[in-house]
This record gives sequence, structure tokens and C-alpha cells, in this order.
Amino acid sequence: MPAILVTGANRGIGLALVEALLERGDRIAATARDPARADALLALAGRAPDRLSVIGLDVADPASVAGLAGRLAEAGLTRLDVLVNNAGIIGPSRQSTLDMDFDGFAETLAVNTLGPLRVVQAVLPLLKAGREARILTITSAMGSMSHTTSDRIAYRASKAAVNKVMQGLGTDLGPQGIAVAVAHPGWVRTDMGGQSAAVAPADSARGLIGLIDRMRQGEPCSFHDWSGRAVPW
Repeated sequence: MPAILVTGANRGIGLALVEALLERGDRIAATARDPARADALLALAGRAPDRLSVIGLDVADPASVAGLAGRLAEAGLTRLDVLVNNAGIIGPSRQSTLDMDFDGFAETLAVNTLGPLRVVQAVLPLLKAGREARILTITSAMGSMSHTTSDRIAYRASKAAVNKVMQGLGTDLGPQGIAVAVAHPGWVRTDMGGQSAAVAPADSARGLIGLIDRMRQGEPCSFHDWSGRAVPW
């Protein structure tokens, strides 16, 4: 039974991933900044208490991330086969190159770029103990350098930055047998994507799980969308 950690799992794509992984019988640790308010996630855990643990985590808080491995151990997880870095924010309301909320920009980078790397470093011993360990970070095509669109530039910049961080991480972890990839989940009907978005969370989740299953040790870090189509860096 694969052991999988999903961050930012209390709603949206993260919650859909947990639901789909539970359906196929995986063992999951799912994080939320405030587990007591993660009602949907707690309801899932109530139906599968032996396979789903809900854990508190703020990926932008170094102390919270530093304690993650210990909380996973308390939940009975001594290894991780898959890490899904899903936690993220859209950023401040003002994020134009001509009118920037710089504190909001810094927060966006802390969550979307530094957070995933902090989490990887915190659980790396567990990944090394896993079987054919894989790290998938949820990014966005909005971070592709092939796009010149300038709206939501803090969000775009944070995703472009995490793409590069994960690419470098793949170079460093590849020789240790850990595969790394980034994925665009699509324009998904979530609080972030809005209800007019084109992709249902469950469909995105199934596609992302398919990407995880196809990741192989020794391959360079790749960038695909939820349907499996390659996205330009």
C-alpha cells in the first residue's frame, strides 16, 4: 500500500486527490493549516481512519514544517512513497508590475515557492525510505516562461520560481532514486479557479494521479498538465 503525503488537502484539488487516492486503497497523510476546520477532510478520515491521517501544517511557517516529520511519525508513517506539494495561494488582490502589494508578493513566494522546498527537505528521510519515491509539485501553466501575460504576476512568478526549484531538485535527487515532476492541474472548478472553470476537481485529480503513476526514477524533471500533455517551461 503506497504511503502518500498531500499538502493543502482541505479543499479543491487537494481534497479531490485524497478522495481518489482513498478509493484505490492508498495510505494517506493529508495536511491543512487548521485541521479542526477541515470538515470535508475530517469526514473522509472518519470513514477510513486506518488509511487517512489529517495533520496540521502551514507550509509558510518554518517551525510548522520542521515538526512535520514528527507528526507523521505519530500518525504511524515511517516512510513516504509519494509527496504531492499541493498547498498554494493565488496571491494579493494588487499584483500588477505597475501596482504591487509587495508584502502580498512575499507571502505568495513563501507559500508557493519556498513552502514546497521546505516540505521536501523536512520529509526527505521518509522519501529515502520509500519505494521508488516520487515528488509531484502542483504548479500552473501561468508560470510558464513561454507566456507573456502579465496579470496576477506574483502568482505567475511564484510558479515560475517553483518550477525552477523543482527542476534543480530533480537533478540533485535523481541519483538518489527519487523522481521529481511538476504538473499543471488545469483550470479547475475550485475556490481559486472559480465555478466557470473548465475542469472538475475529480477529473483533474485522476489525471494527476496518472502522472504520478507514470513517473520513473532516472527521468529528468518534467512539466505536464493533468491530461498528460507536455507544458513548455
